[in-house]
Amino acid sequence: MTALSTRRASPERRPPSALRTRVTGYVALTKPRIIELLLVTTVPAMMLAARGWPSLSLLLLTLLGGTLAAGAANVFNCYFDRDIDRLMQRTQKRPLVTGQVTPRAALVFGSVLTVGSVVLLALTTTLLAAALAAAAIFYYAVLYTMVFKRHTRRSTEWGGVPGAAPVLIGWAAVTGSLDWPAFVVFAVVFCWQMPHFWALALRFKDDYARADVPMLPVVTTALSVGRQSVAWAYATVAVSLSLWPIGADYGIGLGYTIAAALLGGWFVVESHRLLRRIVRGGDFKPMQLFHVSISYLALLMVAIVVDAIV
Repeated sequence: MTALSTRRASPERRPPSALRTRVTGYVALTKPRIIELLLVTTVPAMMLAARGWPSLSLLLLTLLGGTLAAGAANVFNCYFDRDIDRLMQRTQKRPLVTGQVTPRAALVFGSVLTVGSVVLLALTTTLLAAALAAAAIFYYAVLYTMVFKRHTRRSTEWGGVPGAAPVLIGWAAVTGSLDWPAFVVFAVVFCWQMPHFWALALRFKDDYARADVPMLPVVTTALSVGRQSVAWAYATVAVSLSLWPIGADYGIGLGYTIAAALLGGWFVVESHRLLRRIVRGGDFKPMQLFHVSISYLALLMVAIVVDAIV
């Protein structure tokens, strides 16, 4: 008997089970990558409010409640957007488009996540945190998704409110109230979203145009988008620097301010680079600004955490 004949036949790759496929579809509806970015802003807000580390149980329960709330908002977004998702290449593989999850099941899933998040936050953190989470879900799922996104070029600005809400939720979970440093960090995340998301919208402009979604790059020139991105990048940096005097009582000091200035300079320079590429014509490479914006925000939040601890 030859060595070849004694080899075991390689096992055939089994198709995924129906249960696994369904679970994967439900998880995809929550848009986990977006949730990760939202949670990045929750922890620094909590640490700033607590002037250090909050209790581990409070931190974990707030993050869990925030994850469920963000997941609920994203599920409703997929539910209401399933008609236009079919028309865009970027979203054609979402579970409601492919039939991996039925619309009715998605609606029930989003409702369960909503109730679960609000009840969890109300019982384990504060009523204000729970109320803010409920308001953010409603705002994103109904006002942004059903109204602003489909009817105004300023949908990104309107959508920036729920996008920055985790900051307020995290702060409220610790203190049961809100203070000026919370609003400053909220404003940083709010302003940051414009150059961040417009870079993505420039990349997928044709998709939005095909679906008749009036995103800014669809209804105006790339040059205008580039100029507005630069303006919002400057606004982001200016607001971030104001956290030093406003948040001094919460531990914000020179270390954070130096980091905010250096990171802000990087963010502004990259936004100017995008504008220059637009002026020159050719490939704008907007995703370069998109990726830099993610790194900028993550590192800025780290700077807040470091100052809160030290």
